[in-house]
Amino acid sequence: MFLQVENFLAPTEVQAISEIAREAKFIDGRRSNPHNVTKDNAIADPNDPTAQRAGQIALAALQRSEEVRNFVFPRRIAVPTLCRYAAGMKYGAHIDAAFLPVGPQPLRSDVSCTIFIANPADYQGGELVIYLGTEATRIKGGPGSAIFYPSTHVHEVTPVTAGARLVVITFIESQIPDEMQRELLYTLGEVRALEGLKMDWRNRTQLEYVIANLLRMWSR
Repeated sequence: MFLQVENFLAPTEVQAISEIAREAKFIDGRRSNPHNVTKDNAIADPNDPTAQRAGQIALAALQRSEEVRNFVFPRRIAVPTLCRYAAGMKYGAHIDAAFLPVGPQPLRSDVSCTIFIANPADYQGGELVIYLGTEATRIKGGPGSAIFYPSTHVHEVTPVTAGARLVVITFIESQIPDEMQRELLYTLGEVRALEGLKMDWRNRTQLEYVIANLLRMWSR
């Protein structure tokens, strides 16, 4: 199950990150994954204070979004990274690493996130393609939109043929590691939000009972 959020970033935040990208130092993207021969992009230098501001903007948006919290159930969030794909760059079919070396304890990647910064009209190619069995979902979001999807899926970024693709990516460790359990809890939460005030109070209490105790059972 995917969550697409339009206007995840405010226009002023998109503009700020775009300006940061013009000033920040970028390095070879394979520095973060040297064993993946399909990776050909540039990432903002994590030691560059200018680049760090882009990550802080994205992290603040993640922390304030109730919609994202209800979908992801975040426990830990990796520092978001600004990525640029110039013409000819791509990221072939791959699966995200199960654990990321973040802090004293590795972060388990349960949910992957891409936040789109560049206007899709300003570059050609560069679609995010997520594979579900034999089916492929192609995503090219507008500036400030975001896509959240399970890190367990094979995905790729198609070659950019003109212009430059600019995104921010991050990975989230969920309190609910199991994808199906997260989906069920999200669906129950949607029912509560949409129908809860219309319910008889006893039925609403029963729904709250199920949600609360499933959270207790499934959280890790």
